[in-house]
Amino acid sequence: MENNIHELLARHLAMTGLPFTDGLVDILKENFTTNEAKVAMMLPATDIPLKPVTIDEMAYPDDMDRKFIAETLENLAARKLIFSSSTETRKRGYALHQAGFGFPQSFFWTGKKTAYALKMTKLVLKYFNRTVTQQAFGGMNTKAYRYIPVHRSLKPDVQAVLPHDRMDQVLDTAERFAVAHCSCRVQAGLMERACDHPLEVCLKFDEMADYLIEQGLGRKITRKEAKDIVRHAAEAGLVHFVDNAAGKVKHNCNCCGCSCWNVGMIRRRRIPRDELMAVYFIRRTDPDLCTGCEACFDICPVAAITLEEGMARVDENWCIGCGVCAVKCEFDAVNILYRKDPKAIPTDFETLHKLIREQDGR
Repeated sequence: MENNIHELLARHLAMTGLPFTDGLVDILKENFTTNEAKVAMMLPATDIPLKPVTIDEMAYPDDMDRKFIAETLENLAARKLIFSSSTETRKRGYALHQAGFGFPQSFFWTGKKTAYALKMTKLVLKYFNRTVTQQAFGGMNTKAYRYIPVHRSLKPDVQAVLPHDRMDQVLDTAERFAVAHCSCRVQAGLMERACDHPLEVCLKFDEMADYLIEQGLGRKITRKEAKDIVRHAAEAGLVHFVDNAAGKVKHNCNCCGCSCWNVGMIRRRRIPRDELMAVYFIRRTDPDLCTGCEACFDICPVAAITLEEGMARVDENWCIGCGVCAVKCEFDAVNILYRKDPKAIPTDFETLHKLIREQDGR
């Protein structure tokens, strides 16, 4: 066991949805000692991210000192390698980082450009190739994440249908807020491929916000500040990306096609849109109003618009319904509408991840 403990930990993490590869083992070897890997393996591979357990709820061998386990867990939490929070019984608890919930984002949320961050960038990019990304996020009927259209892109009658399809409603239902740097764009900058989009636009809510603030991974902000960040992100042409749940959303990223793992994969046609993300909206062009001005062509984050015979045409196989183009259209020629027969959105965060676990057979 001593010789392959990191491989065993990688296989344990695979039960949370992180595909097992040698690349994952390499990341773990870089960050966990043998003893730390042993302790991390005692944390359960839970159905739902951000569900901490106390030491008393962990299964550990009789010959391992409880004090040592407690100190190791605290050390791992302080180094941002595991999630830590109060449990429902208000005791100190810990959980494994899961894909999108600390792994690999905790290496980059601070935005610091260090030798360690660069090393982790190279290891993470090697691990999250197209195959791993598709396995981690594209293998389920229920997708972990969805896009929400820019608020101003939706006509009032569409806005009134379902309030969870509005970012202001997501922010109004959250109680606590933190902002961090976009881990994708931080990595791109470390690899000298930075784009001009804003960096500090990664929003976290409630338990996830508490964690980032406690660990110094992000800073505490108000609801008003969160709304300002979302507004500025939309003005910069960024795409709103949230958990694929109607309620209890834990985070909102504001993504670009230049650097971000989800929009970028779609823009470069690396993974089909509907295999990667939940997309509930689509763009329609009004031929009587479109002037072919190219404003939407230039800003489309997934390059889904072409100009044909003086009119903008959308590739509906790749459009993500983000509404960024509608905001830029001065002639009201763009409509963002619900796709035909949209799938029902899971009611809340817990239900979402239980459905994913059931469908993935973990």
